Amino acid sequence: MKRYRLNLVTSMLMCSVLSPAAHAQEHATSMSQVERLNRAPVNKEVLKVQLPRPTETKLPNGLTLLVLEQHKLPTISLALWIKTGALADPKDMPGLAKFTADMLREGTSHRTSAQLAAEVDDIGATLNANAAFGSSISTVSASVLVENVDRLFDLISDVVLNPSFPADELEKYRQRQRANLEQQRSQPQFLATEKFRQVLYRDFPASVVSATPDSLKMATPELLKKFHEAHYAPNNAILGVVGDFKTGDMIADIKKYFGQWKSSSVPPLNLGTLPPPALSKIYLVNRHDSVQTNIVAGDYAVRRADPEYVPLQVANQVLGGGPQARLFLNLRENKGYTYGAYSSISAGIYPGPWAAQTEVRTNVTDGSMHELLAEFQRLRDEKVPDAELDDARRSIVARFALELESPVSLINDWLTVNYYGLPQDYWDRYPEQIAQVNADAVQAAARKYMERDHVQIVCVGDGKQIKDLLKKYGPVEVYDTDGKRLE
Repeated sequence: MKRYRLNLVTSMLMCSVLSPAAHAQEHATSMSQVERLNRAPVNKEVLKVQLPRPTETKLPNGLTLLVLEQHKLPTISLALWIKTGALADPKDMPGLAKFTADMLREGTSHRTSAQLAAEVDDIGATLNANAAFGSSISTVSASVLVENVDRLFDLISDVVLNPSFPADELEKYRQRQRANLEQQRSQPQFLATEKFRQVLYRDFPASVVSATPDSLKMATPELLKKFHEAHYAPNNAILGVVGDFKTGDMIADIKKYFGQWKSSSVPPLNLGTLPPPALSKIYLVNRHDSVQTNIVAGDYAVRRADPEYVPLQVANQVLGGGPQARLFLNLRENKGYTYGAYSSISAGIYPGPWAAQTEVRTNVTDGSMHELLAEFQRLRDEKVPDAELDDARRSIVARFALELESPVSLINDWLTVNYYGLPQDYWDRYPEQIAQVNADAVQAAARKYMERDHVQIVCVGDGKQIKDLLKKYGPVEVYDTDGKRLE
């Protein structure tokens, strides 16, 4: 383990320091004036690492265990992945998986909500549950000092196996969520994400990004119990544990607290068919008197297990993976249009989106659209120069190296391998795979996944100021902030 950490430290990329942008400027500055200062020397060797392997076993009830000893801190962290998430929500009940996960901590057959909160605080633990929209899993995560591991397992097994979904706590939860739903609709970034997912995925379950007032009103303790009973089963779950323990002792503890969890027949997840890529269009969400325009533009990308995930990561890093990437240098450092411009990839059991996003002043919406689409096209038309490509690859590997220092990140990496069926040496080979991505592979990824004819663009801003200028970039559909089409 000492050699493992040494390899990580000696192979990390030192971050570049970027010259500050003059955000108030109205006139373009030559890109040649955007300089990278004080560049530190970088180790040219490719990071070589063999990750410590967890012990994988399965309990008689079907629960898959990934147990990883790591003795550098006197803590234990665990992550439970239930292999059913928000993608399984009924069409008329968006948010059911989230409601169920959120309510796990609000009472069990043995403890009230207040008692659970007090016990978690008493042992200095963290205990969280979530079912993110667009995801195929629900998660329960926790961490604690090793001296309190038995108390934590007693709590978390009670929360997972015996939630009671009390009606009074559900009503309090409804009140909080109603306020959150109202607040969401005032946030331009949420409106942009909501419309982008809707136009990209259409009738596919990944189009849903939020519960609705109606689905929140429909939620009852009986519905949540039914969802829990159908999907929270040991044969539909993976439990990863990392920390300061002996593997045999940890497996025995897990059997003690989760061995009585009864397996059951879990309904299969039926996602339906992914809609084919649509022709490019611009969707304007009219937010009256907004002083900025939020822009999201992108298309389908890949599944997590697809081989093209790696070259697409490098292409994304070049385009908008951070403050050293093209979108940031162009729209912020060069033009002064924005405080930031980035791109990202989301990949799961279905092709997630590759999307760029930025927030710009209303009066530079036209220029921002032009530069954003020009950067897409440049990545498709021109091969990335060697020095820029090298920086992008090393940035990804450095970020990976830093993440390996976190026990939580490490166990989640192994949960990812198990859930998506990746090779056991996937992370050992990952740095070398990134390093081998060449300019041809980056260009091929951009040409395949950032095709201008299929890029969907969402702009949230003041329609009376930006609608006409957007028409030069394609057909425009206008909506209000509640999602109703205006034209």
